[in-house]
Formats: sequence, C-alpha cells, structure tokens
Amino acid sequence: MPVVAGREPCPCGSGKRYKACHGKGTGDDRRLTTRPFTGRVDETEWVALREIVPAATAKLVLKDAPDRDVTLSTVLPLAWPALVRADGRVFLGLQVQSRSGDVSRDLGHALETALESAPGTSVVPTGLPGPGARLQDLLADDPIEVTVHDGFDYWVEGAADPTGEVAASMERANSSVVPTARLSSVPSAYWCRMNEKTHLRWVLPEDEEPLLDAMARLGSSGLALGPDTRYVGSFRAHGLLVPVWDLPLDRDADALEEPAAALRARLDEALADPRALTGDERRARSGLLSRQLTLR
Repeated sequence: MPVVAGREPCPCGSGKRYKACHGKGTGDDRRLTTRPFTGRVDETEWVALREIVPAATAKLVLKDAPDRDVTLSTVLPLAWPALVRADGRVFLGLQVQSRSGDVSRDLGHALETALESAPGTSVVPTGLPGPGARLQDLLADDPIEVTVHDGFDYWVEGAADPTGEVAASMERANSSVVPTARLSSVPSAYWCRMNEKTHLRWVLPEDEEPLLDAMARLGSSGLALGPDTRYVGSFRAHGLLVPVWDLPLDRDADALEEPAAALRARLDEALADPRALTGDERRARSGLLSRQLTLR
C-alpha cells in the first residue's frame, strides 16, 4: 500500500478518503493489490481495457468449462459487474469499482456468480466478497483477443431492442465513447481522439525502474513516434506504466504502426544495456519522473 495521508483519496479509486477505505483496519480482505492482473501473459491488455479503452470485448475461456460462452466487456449496462443474457451468454464487466482492494478477486466473484445465475439475470454490486477464486484461477492461460467497438450496441446484439433503464444506459454510454483504435504492430497500444486532440496511450509490461532507465537512455528524440509527435508523460495503472504521446490531429492509428514497432525495438535495446546511466541520462530520468501521474 502506498503511503497516503488519511484525508487524501484512497489509491484504490473508490473516491473515499484513505482513512475511510483501505486505511480503515488491517483485515486481509481490504488489502490493496496493486498489480491485480499479474501472472497473466496478457496483463497489459487487461489494464488497457480497464483503464483506457471505452468500448471493447474479448472472448474468455474458462479452465473448467471451455465451451461456456463468456465475453469480457469494458462496460455493461448500469455498471453491472456481470450479466447472463436470455440465451445463456455470460458477460463480465471490467470497468467496475473494486470492493475488496483486489480487482481480480472482485472479477472472479462476479464471474462465479454469473455462471451460477439463471438466464436473463444481472449480477448487481454487492459488499466485500469473501475468500475465493481470483480471475487467474478461473481462466485458461490463452491471451485474450481484443475487439474494439464504436459503441455499446453489442450489449443487445441478437436480442430484443433495449427499453427502460438499459436503453437509457446504452444511450448515455454511446454518447461518451471516445474514438479508439488498437495498434497491431505492438501489444496494448491504443490511439484515441479526444475533442480536438489525438493521443497514443501504451501500456508497457516492464517493471517501472528498468523501464524508466531505458526511456532515459533514449531521450526525448528517441521517444518520438514520427514528425510532430511529442511524448507528454505517463501514468501508473494497476502497477504498470502507461506512456502518452500527443499526435497531430490528422495522424491515424495506421500511421503509427511502423513508428511504434521501431520504438519498441529501441526500448528493447536500451533495456538490455547493462551500463550505468550517464549524468545526462539521470537528468533525463528525473524529467520523466516529473511528468508522471497516478491514475485513480
């Protein structure tokens, strides 16, 4: 658990003050897990889908029931943790508030509840789940394959048109979707257009300290993704570093494929360099640290 003052926001993202959330007592069920998806070969994709991708799905394969139709969704109607459609298809919502301090345990609890629920059932948020399976315990080890969507019409694909609260929820969700595209040349890099700005946000798998060393070796020019692009900083999400670049407004995702692959190669080379940082590189590293934010 990071050191946080009692009146500051809790780093788990609940919106509560630390003293009223994870700073309240010391029970194991409230201990914050900073890297909830560690152990998954696709850890960076889970972080990206939870934190930076508005509308996406991925098929999930269960260890004990590989033929069961289960789909991961960034968001579900009314922020449900999970639902079972009338046809028996299970959807698991990823962008939900953590209740136990371990996102993986919360997801495991929601998934197990959905698998035991009748068709046409939504899984509503509950209190702290007791001891039990985490997500890694329930899923096969195969990496997920992400499909990015323009909106949330897939919620009702093949079903009756939504009505009432579900229809209103889908309308609100669709109106807030940021145009997003996933790069194919490197894992977990997502182009997006927000208002009048275009960005690339890239979840990197390396531990933070060696990664910052490698980025410092490259310097600002080595971190560029082509002409008129600018590395603007990074944030932490579930224990991983997510660098962000500003891009020209007309620069689409396809134009970033080669520059991103080239940067990945430069990073790999810098990560393998055993030499200590030079004075200039240490100053560059300090500059990288000064432009970090923690995503809450």
